[in-house]
Amino acid sequence: MTGIASTFRVLAATAATLLAVTAAAPVAQARPEPKAPEEFVALRAVDPTIIQEMRYATAHNFMGVPVDGYRQSLCILTRSAAGALHRAQTRLLKQGYSLKVYDCYRPQRAVDHFVRWAKDLDDESMKGEFYPRVDKTRLFADGYIAEKSGHSRGSTVDLTLVKLPAAPTAPYLPGRKQVPCYAPQADRFPDNSVDMGTGFDCFDTLSHTDDPRIQGTQRDNRQFLKKTLTDVGFVNLAEEWWHYTFKPELFPDTYFDFPVARRSVAGH
Repeated sequence: MTGIASTFRVLAATAATLLAVTAAAPVAQARPEPKAPEEFVALRAVDPTIIQEMRYATAHNFMGVPVDGYRQSLCILTRSAAGALHRAQTRLLKQGYSLKVYDCYRPQRAVDHFVRWAKDLDDESMKGEFYPRVDKTRLFADGYIAEKSGHSRGSTVDLTLVKLPAAPTAPYLPGRKQVPCYAPQADRFPDNSVDMGTGFDCFDTLSHTDDPRIQGTQRDNRQFLKKTLTDVGFVNLAEEWWHYTFKPELFPDTYFDFPVARRSVAGH
């Protein structure tokens, strides 16, 4: 009995020591997620009629997976950029068209995800659709991927035009046969937008807004989008027909990293 009692005393002392250490240890605190400044707003709060197809919240993008930081399928922009889109949309609705946004504010963590993917030369799962004619080793040198993006400043948007009434966009099914993003519109992914000559995020010189090989209706559609947006203060990136920045930018030198989520702009 004496041996058993001694054993119990040792176990009790050990348990008391462990409890004391646990009580003394600091409690780990989860770092709170950053929130957007008051100048940011969900686009739907400014104009709920603009169609949103937020590609980076899904697997239908050049990486083939949802992108870091896109918690919800939501367009967030600075209030001034969102207001300018509303003015453009008001004009377009009268002409039987709507804007459709593919990407808006982009957190820095998403850009970092792009960079990690671009450095992984073995991952070419989406090459057949998004960059069939570009060697992945050239993505940085050719300007398709960079370590900073104007999207992270909050006034840049990727978008297109949809003829009304809008047909539904077919759901993206991972593993489906990939068709080059510059293929004829009837052959490539069935987006419900007007024909711009290439799909969104097509890593190809045919995506240059004024590429001379783009003619006819495709060129007219690009110029229609460009005029509509420049009239309300946006500036096009010449290498991407879908990419526009509202000027002057509210945050020209700041790259934000709050997640794309409703809570980031709650109460704005």
